Amino acid sequence: MDDINTELSDGVLRVELNRPARKNAMTGSMYDRLAEILDEADGNDAVRVVLWHGAGDSFTAGNDVEDFLKNPPGKSGSPQGRLTDAFIRFGKPIVAAVHGAAVGGGTTMLTHCDIVYAGESAKFRLPFVDLALVPEFGSSYSIPARAGYLRAAELFLLAEPFGPQRAAELGLVTRVVPEPELLATARATAARLAAKPAGALRASKRLLKAAGLAPVREATQAEGREFTARVVGAEAKEAFSAFLEKRPPNFTKAA
Repeated sequence: MDDINTELSDGVLRVELNRPARKNAMTGSMYDRLAEILDEADGNDAVRVVLWHGAGDSFTAGNDVEDFLKNPPGKSGSPQGRLTDAFIRFGKPIVAAVHGAAVGGGTTMLTHCDIVYAGESAKFRLPFVDLALVPEFGSSYSIPARAGYLRAAELFLLAEPFGPQRAAELGLVTRVVPEPELLATARATAARLAAKPAGALRASKRLLKAAGLAPVREATQAEGREFTARVVGAEAKEAFSAFLEKRPPNFTKAA
């Protein structure tokens, strides 16, 4: 089975994260493949809308920690950065259906989607500080812009989980729908969008995103520099060692 499944039907490209045994945790190759899928879809007139969801009981648990530690981001960039650039370039609507775990990038990637439906099981978390890291996917700009600084600081600095209703209040989710109706609702919306004039959709999305485009790019670059520096630091080494050893981290001796 592929880690990412795609299916094109009636103008809707369905993209399914497919590592259910690992809660769809993302490897570097999956980020790269998603970037390729978006770039290919953007240039394919047969694709009018992307519908994105996860297999099994989760959307995505964020980075696959073992893969991430084997392939940390370097000065030449990261798979996450390449996917961010693909999101920024992508001119067509993206509809996301979120259920279960939406951790780290599973939350921050949603800021690049146009319509996000969350099921009642959705559980969001931004654990970057607890892993001795910093936000990604331009979320250090986009989430404060949506939720306000104080609310965003609470999400990032405390790194506590929050549910779908809270995500909707913060502007991270369009609407919460009953769990059995989640994917059907997202499919119906994607079909409605696919039937609309494609040129007008692209132009409208471009205008809606224009004011935030430069700040998101700047935030992404700053995040990448900070992330690359911190991932090799003593704090991150302790955080990931504790995670793998299933123990509480001790940051008092980490410089």
